Amino acid sequence: MRRKTGGLRYYFDLITVLTYKEIKVKYKNSVLGYLWSLAYPLGFAFVFFIAFKVVMKVPMKDYALFLVAGLFPWQWFSNSVCFSSTAFLANSSLIKKTNFPRSFLPLVIVLNDMIHFILSIPVVALFLFLYGRSPSFSWLYWIPILLFLQLLLTYGISLAGSSINLFFRDLERLINIFTMFIFYFTPIIYSEDMIPEKYRNLLALNPVAPLMVSWRSLFLKGTLDRELLFHSLMYGTLFFLFGYAVYKKLSYRFAEAL
Repeated sequence: MRRKTGGLRYYFDLITVLTYKEIKVKYKNSVLGYLWSLAYPLGFAFVFFIAFKVVMKVPMKDYALFLVAGLFPWQWFSNSVCFSSTAFLANSSLIKKTNFPRSFLPLVIVLNDMIHFILSIPVVALFLFLYGRSPSFSWLYWIPILLFLQLLLTYGISLAGSSINLFFRDLERLINIFTMFIFYFTPIIYSEDMIPEKYRNLLALNPVAPLMVSWRSLFLKGTLDRELLFHSLMYGTLFFLFGYAVYKKLSYRFAEAL
């Protein structure tokens, strides 16, 4: 039992050190630092607000708040999946010199983006206040659950992508295209109610949609749909198992690929 506890403590400390290193490298020689993680989704929100609310006159109340509530959790998913595709390639020297679980490398990228997302939640709260609303007490117990579900899904996809990319380097570019397509097929800049009813059932085939809709519902209404939570858990579990299976299948060939 002691050996197991010591092992868990070692892994925890290792993940903490690697995550800190990831954050430090990301903001090296950066003046604005953390503010850049806010500027990107806020910039996108501004562009979509001008395009859809000002130019196209989309009849949606509090559209800027609507955008912010969806773009911040999306940024976590998108950044993690895209940047983790090169996790093993970027750390080839560390992999060759040090013996540790290689699967931690994509994990720390996902955790890094998760931390930035958590630090962006006060900005969502600020927008709520600007629109005459306030955060719900339910945030205290639902946010940790959604964090876990998104971590599960994002890490599974990232682990599979980073493993395959070692042997098929074009995957990195395909992932960028994939995330762009998923973005527009996910109700982030539009409401799920705006999807024609005959196509609305297809939304269940999008593994990211239940999470993004859940985040926005929690931020704006303080409520969650239990069916969407179940779908998020199902997709998260499936993609985590798939990602880990791919990693285990290919990990013994990492040395020759690097």
